[in-house]
Amino acid sequence: MRSRLLSIALALSAVLGAPSLAADPLQYTLTIKDHVFAPTDLEVPAGQKFELRVVNQDKTAEEFESKDLHREKIIPGGGAITLVLGPLRPGSYEFFGEFNPKTARGKIIAR
Repeated sequence: MRSRLLSIALALSAVLGAPSLAADPLQYTLTIKDHVFAPTDLEVPAGQKFELRVVNQDKTAEEFESKDLHREKIIPGGGAITLVLGPLRPGSYEFFGEFNPKTARGKIIAR
């Protein structure tokens, strides 16, 4: 009887579509324009993985770098990258643009 119920459940799942076991990751976007990140402070939930898309609207390349997050990645002028980050503990994680460190600065705040 149990195996028959399992077979019926599997058949219904195949017909109706099985629910996803893992939710899609949260997604956030940072933009670089005039060698400045926007937003400069990005709030994310602590304890969850997320995707961070960095879009470079400048004509020149920039490097997203964070010693706190142990990441560095070059974003070509007019290009974009996606980083998978987390889960992060509550706190503040600084990042900067390696090629324009005085103006391209920000932080991710995990709460």
